[in-house]
Amino acid sequence: MDVLEAILSRRSIRKYTTEPVTDEEVELILQAAMAAPSSGNARPWHFIVIRDHNTMDEVARMHPYAGMLPNAQVSILVCADEKLENHPGRWPQDCAAATENILLAAHGLGLGAVWIGLHPEIDRIPLIRKLFDLPLTVHPLSLVAMGRPNEKKLPPHRFKPERIHYEKW
Repeated sequence: MDVLEAILSRRSIRKYTTEPVTDEEVELILQAAMAAPSSGNARPWHFIVIRDHNTMDEVARMHPYAGMLPNAQVSILVCADEKLENHPGRWPQDCAAATENILLAAHGLGLGAVWIGLHPEIDRIPLIRKLFDLPLTVHPLSLVAMGRPNEKKLPPHRFKPERIHYEKW
C-alpha cells in the first residue's frame, strides 16, 4: 500500500481476531515508530511491547476508553524519557509522531490499531507509571492496541476546504 493510500484509508480499529501478531510485524512497526521526526532529532522515545493479557485487562479496567485491549493481540506503550530531550517539553510532539507512525505501519501491514490516549490525563498517568514500573523521568503518552482486524470501516471523507487558508487567515 502506498503512503497516501495508507494515510487516507487508515481507521481506528477496535475489534480483533484471535490470530497472533508476529514478532517480525511488531519489529517492523517499531522501526517505523523510530523513523518518526523529533525535535532536534532527540528521539526521546521508549516503547514497551505488551502481549500479556492480564496486563492489558488491568489497563482496560483503569482506563475508560481502553475496552478493546482485552481482545488485542499486542499493544505498544509509547513513552518519552525527558533526559533524552534536546528541547525540553517537546516530547509529546515527538511521541505523537511516533504513535502515528505505529498506526500507519500497522495499517500498512494489514493490522488494525487504535490510539489510546494517556497524556495529559493526570488521573491515568500514575496508574500506568506504577503498572509498568516507569522511572520518574519517563512519561507515557499513548498506548496502541492492535491485532488482525475483525471489523471493516470505510475510509472517511474528512477533507474540509473551508479550513484551508492561504497566506493569512
